[in-house]
Amino acid sequence: MKECLYYHRLDGNRLRCMLCPHGCTLAEGQRGRCGSRRNLRGTLVSEVYARPCAVAVDPVEKKPLAEFHPGTKCLSLACAGCNLRCLNCQNHDISQARPDEVECYELMPERAVDLALKHHIPGIAYTYTEPLTWYEYTYDTARLAHEKGLWNILVSAGFINHDPLSELMPYIDAANIDLKAFSDDIYRKVCGARLQPVLDTLLNLHEAGVHLEITNLLIPGVNDGGELVRSMCRWLVENGLGDCPLHFSRFFPQYNMRNSRPTPRKTLFDARDIAYSEGIRKVYLGNL
Repeated sequence: MKECLYYHRLDGNRLRCMLCPHGCTLAEGQRGRCGSRRNLRGTLVSEVYARPCAVAVDPVEKKPLAEFHPGTKCLSLACAGCNLRCLNCQNHDISQARPDEVECYELMPERAVDLALKHHIPGIAYTYTEPLTWYEYTYDTARLAHEKGLWNILVSAGFINHDPLSELMPYIDAANIDLKAFSDDIYRKVCGARLQPVLDTLLNLHEAGVHLEITNLLIPGVNDGGELVRSMCRWLVENGLGDCPLHFSRFFPQYNMRNSRPTPRKTLFDARDIAYSEGIRKVYLGNL
């Protein structure tokens, strides 16, 4: 375990986590909504530090990143936990699990960086679950990787407060942010989160000069309406993000949306046409 960054001590041995907009208030022994940050005798600790549940080598295109060092590979790391509750999560077996419910490995940041260097892998990706909930492990590994000349990829839903994001950004070279829907109501009902903090993350990453790509998974009857897609694309263009590659991804039934149907292929092609008409310059279709 490692003591967490970004929390306040309250009276009665309670704590308030300040990492993400949930701002969880935790009594002794309680975990936050992410499932991996716990109040241990008045100290907030990360139960997943240096304990990844997934270690793999992936092409960068899988993140997905279409225009960041294409044709290269990255060392992918993931720890258990997520601060969203997406009903359609494809990695729910690790993102919605507590650290003691999944098999984990011991991999200190120094060892992860050494592995990438030893096998001539040029970068490390923090991915599969929500790397911003295992913030301390992501931060320490990314900082060491940066010092050794490796690049760092953040694959995230972007639900984080400004200060921790600002501290991490100098070590992040590229990010793919999953913009679930351009609707706060959908965020609350389907993901258990809110839209505005994610929009703030997009703007902050772009302003910091991080290579930014955006993914929008189109779920039939949830967020695939043409006007919703149009509003999202219009906001991106109006806020200077029209040059950021936008990935529309096809949904397949998962987790608590197993009774839904896959996204019709035409829906993705229509979304691409809308994006181009609104001024998005680079559109990619995924899961086809």
